[in-house]
Amino acid sequence: MNTHYACFVRPARAAICVASLATLAACGGSVCIGLNGCGGASATPTIAISGTAATGSALASATVSFSCVQGSGSTLSDGGGRYSISFNATPPCILTAVSGGTSLHSLAFAGGTFNTTPETELMLVYIASQLGTSESGLIAGFPTNSQYQQVLANQADVQAAQSAVVTNLQQRYSLTLAAPAFLTTSFTVGQAGVDSDLAALAAAGAIDANGMPDQTAVALLSAAGLAHPLTATSAPSSGTGTTGSGSGTM
Repeated sequence: MNTHYACFVRPARAAICVASLATLAACGGSVCIGLNGCGGASATPTIAISGTAATGSALASATVSFSCVQGSGSTLSDGGGRYSISFNATPPCILTAVSGGTSLHSLAFAGGTFNTTPETELMLVYIASQLGTSESGLIAGFPTNSQYQQVLANQADVQAAQSAVVTNLQQRYSLTLAAPAFLTTSFTVGQAGVDSDLAALAAAGAIDANGMPDQTAVALLSAAGLAHPLTATSAPSSGTGTTGSGSGTM
């Protein structure tokens, strides 16, 4: 007798029916409960990332690309340099904002606010040097290099690099930055905070006429990162803990 038919005409055989259907599912039949119950992989989560691309002036209508451990996406910034995207991806992600002759990079270790500015460019220079590579080497190797992925996913390492950028710029250019958390602090171009810091850095010569970090600033942060290398460990990629033994400031 058909097993499905027996489920309806002979209630006494319910237990046998359930066992038969379970066997059918286990053997690759069409009966299963949920995607994972059929052996399917979990879907890539949806994350939302927003921020502002600016150099002291807004990077208006910039193409902002997101390259993540899993998944990628792109969007355009508005007239104030603001961007926002929601897409299927697994962080960390490397962000690239391109407008005219300006191409700036940043990172996102989770969903949330992550800006793209000359300061975030210098932060990646510092992290790359900590890892014994250049910024271009870090970006090119990110899709396949597990150590690079772990470090960029580690909030403690990223925040240490952010602090190193602030400390070194303040010492080298004799100024005080008002927004030390420049990576994740929401800001509006033309207002005090991250944007006024960018204007001050440009006036001091740390940012060139194209909105890119001056080569002196790049060399400064590269040397600082080299002096505080990160070593590979088994640290989790959840954004907590530490992956290195020397993520201090110069």
